[in-house]
Amino acid sequence: MPHTKDDLPDALYSAAQVRGLDASLIAAGTSGFELMHRAARATWRALVRQWPTADTLSVLAGHGNNAGDGYLVAVLAQRAGWTVRVLAVGEPQRLQGDAALAHAEAVSDNVTIDAWNPHLPLRGVVLDALLGTGLTGDVREPYASAIAAINASGLPVAAVDIPSGLCADTGRMLGDAVRADLTVTFIGLKLGLFTGDAADCVGALVFNDLQADSQLINQADASARRLTTGNLPRLAARAPTSHKGKFGHVLLIGGDHGFGGAILLSAQSALRSGAGMVSVATRSEHVPAALARIPEAMVLGTSSANQLMGLLQKVSVLVVGPGLGQASWGRSLLSAAANAPLPQVWDADALNMLAEAQVSLPKGCVITPHPGEAARLLGITTAQVQADRPAAAHALSKKYTAVVVLKGAGSLIASPDGRLALCHQGHPAMATAGLGDVLAGLVGALLAQGMDTFDAACLGVWLHANAGAREGEFGRGLAASDLIPAIRQLLEEQAPCLK
Repeated sequence: MPHTKDDLPDALYSAAQVRGLDASLIAAGTSGFELMHRAARATWRALVRQWPTADTLSVLAGHGNNAGDGYLVAVLAQRAGWTVRVLAVGEPQRLQGDAALAHAEAVSDNVTIDAWNPHLPLRGVVLDALLGTGLTGDVREPYASAIAAINASGLPVAAVDIPSGLCADTGRMLGDAVRADLTVTFIGLKLGLFTGDAADCVGALVFNDLQADSQLINQADASARRLTTGNLPRLAARAPTSHKGKFGHVLLIGGDHGFGGAILLSAQSALRSGAGMVSVATRSEHVPAALARIPEAMVLGTSSANQLMGLLQKVSVLVVGPGLGQASWGRSLLSAAANAPLPQVWDADALNMLAEAQVSLPKGCVITPHPGEAARLLGITTAQVQADRPAAAHALSKKYTAVVVLKGAGSLIASPDGRLALCHQGHPAMATAGLGDVLAGLVGALLAQGMDTFDAACLGVWLHANAGAREGEFGRGLAASDLIPAIRQLLEEQAPCLK
């Protein structure tokens, strides 16, 4: 079976960085044509594992090194007795260097090579060898039509290195992109394979380092790191003499009229994620419901910010924003929180009021915007955020001097010191209200237990996403509260409370 995305390396690179690694391998003595042969063999092995009963291959080839890989896969398939046809979208006479050598080898092996046109049928497994990682602008003709034909074929599709049309740096579809069932990628993992539109395009992902010298690869600075069970920050085990005062006191502020459920979800998440004590400041009308649902929490019916002042001196972490609203009540409570010298998690309407410059963000905070909130915070459009999610995460972190969780498919965690982490786990069933409230409470609880902001955000996002993946296996109808017991279980699996 192909590797799952948990079997892959942690390091993520830009397209330019991977090209640099490729050049370093060649400079160290491995020819470019040998690397191309290794890539073709890796692709062929993965393709046969994915579709063991297949015997027909249609290769759509462009005119760069990606096409060279495709021609060599066609050779391997023909030698294995498959029926093979290469449809040349890029004119073969434009091929240069190693790609030209690959085409010549296919010709020498009598591989059928025809000029592509939209009326030629595709058969068997389709291999996308059209466009590589160098693509930056929108896909142009004839490649756009070729991509459309692949996607409309209904056939199994494998992509060489990256699905054509997907930006290797950002995960954005450049006009359109191949929706592959399998992608085989080489030398270094590209950041764009894990965020943005990637989840709709990549399919099963197989990585092959092409026998690269690990020391050479490790010398390169990665653009980001995938969060995995092997590199996650961990909470320390608790001593047998532990008591609640050692694990922080989280105050959650929010829940204006009509939004009481959001702050209760956040509070329940904080409690179940290990915070020593949990307090809630919310509308007085919500106190009975809060006490009925979370009797372990201390609930303060709050009509003005003045009522918070004494409590702010007793707590260790604030979570502000779930159900806060943007009316005068929410603004006054947010203003009080902004002046408290405490670690804080800001979400939802706290971020919307921050975007309107109604308040300043204290130092040492975590903010958790979805793409729309991120756009308001940066003064750009949501489409611009999604067009380059890594750049948006870095820009937010720099602008607000905060750890930023940019939520969405391939969530990103950015630190003001330049670190970038990525969590690609999750499930489409998570597309439902309230999950952000659960995440905010979870991160607040991790801060209360002594983690620094970046580590708390990374661990919180990973726990949240993997709990969603676990509960998402039951399908549609996932409720945000379903994640809370799953988060607790995952946290114990990842970092047991008692040694």
